[in-house]
Amino acid sequence: MSVVGTGAPTRDGEPPLDELIAALAVDVPDFPSPGVVFRDLTPVFADGPAFRRMVDGLASPSAGDPRVAAVAEPDEHPRDDPGFDVVVGVEARGFLLAAAVALDAGVGVVPVRKAGKLPRERITADYALEYGTATLEVHTDAIRPGQRVLVVDDVLATGGTLEAAIALVEELGGVVTAVSVVIELSALGGRQRIAPHSVHALWTT
Repeated sequence: MSVVGTGAPTRDGEPPLDELIAALAVDVPDFPSPGVVFRDLTPVFADGPAFRRMVDGLASPSAGDPRVAAVAEPDEHPRDDPGFDVVVGVEARGFLLAAAVALDAGVGVVPVRKAGKLPRERITADYALEYGTATLEVHTDAIRPGQRVLVVDDVLATGGTLEAAIALVEELGGVVTAVSVVIELSALGGRQRIAPHSVHALWTT
């Protein structure tokens, strides 16, 4: 497992990325159920410069991840290779982030959706949340065997959602090079749950 620090000073006097996200995000108590504190990232999405930095940060881990080298010879990919062939976004806020990362990197994006949302042949994985249970699905032809996959979501909490997404990717033969999230709630142990996969969090609380 690895964490790429985001707290170092940045160019042109910009605040560290984790501080920027923390300043813009809004805590919403008792949502979506009593006792849960929801971290609302929509103000970060709405701030152009902040969103730009967040997308850059989410895309940064895979190029240096040892799992990338394990699935390809050094000369197989171009010098500007981002380190992944496709980005997986987890419903729903993960879609926004994954699409932006994929567009910037020039690769495709694959949505991992909640049950009943995909029209064609699909595989499923059940998971538990801190406030209930749910099912994720992906089309069976969405990922080719051997493809390098960057998994993107907004929050890593207990790890159930991302564990299920990783299981779907690997069932299709994809290689998860890294998991990128905006916020990691470290007290909930999600990082340990999805080990040994590399976790890159922009803001750890």
